[in-house]
This record gives sequence, structure tokens and C-alpha cells, in this order.
Amino acid sequence: MHCTSCKQGELQVSFIDQEFRCHTCNNCGGNWILVEDYVSWKERYPEYLFTEAAVLDEAEDSSRALLCPVSGVIMRKLRISKDTSHRLDYSAPVGGVWLDKGEWDLIKAAGLAGSLNVLLTEQWQNKLREQRAKDTFTQLYLSKFGEDDY
Repeated sequence: MHCTSCKQGELQVSFIDQEFRCHTCNNCGGNWILVEDYVSWKERYPEYLFTEAAVLDEAEDSSRALLCPVSGVIMRKLRISKDTSHRLDYSAPVGGVWLDKGEWDLIKAAGLAGSLNVLLTEQWQNKLREQRAKDTFTQLYLSKFGEDDY
């Protein structure tokens, strides 16, 4: 498979944190993960705890739309958390996630590595939208009325 992000590398079978299977680009270092592989690994090792990674400033984020390396359809961009602008690229028809280089470390730093499949759900994405809206209105009202009146 060709890399969906840099379009120059090949996706080669590898493992994330030496735990579950993925395909890693030999040029840009991005990872293609099938949710099926992740979930079956989680079922085999339900008690596994990922070590938290330090937050990296060098995590890449593709701002343009990416095509699924399997089906060729445009992947959806999904938020990781309300506090980061990085987005995962998700191919629902295939059940695959594209992680740009460093995004796995962002997920681990946020304490969400054990819940990768949850990040892809509509419920999670709705929760993030609600939290961001609440934070936006809180900041708006604080600036308008001041902390004492708010």
C-alpha cells in the first residue's frame, strides 16, 4: 500500500509500541491502524496500561483531506480531545485510522491510548463538541461580565 499522507512511502507491517499491528510509512512515519486489529488486541490484553508519553510539539497533523489507503474514499477528520487541534483521519467503510507521525504519542499523553476505538464514536465526538462550546461560552461570559458577576 502507498502512504496516504506523503504519497511517497510504502506502508509496511509493523507494531505500535510493540503491542498491536499497524502499517507504518517508511518515508513519513505515519501509521495506518485497522480498528479491528486494535480491538482484538485489547480483548486479549484488557488489563494492559499504556505508559503516558510526554506531549510532543513535533507531532504532525495533515490539514488536507486524506484518502483511505484501502478504499480511496475521503477520510473523516475526528478530534482527539477538546484541548488539541490535532485530528485523526478515519475511514469508516474500512474501519481504519491514519495517525500522522507523533499523533500516537499525543493520544498516549492524553491518557486515551486504551480507548482508541472510543475516540472514533459519534458519542465521543459529540461530547467534545459540547465541551468546546461550553468552554467558549464560559470564556465569553467571563470576559463580558467579569469573574465576580459570572
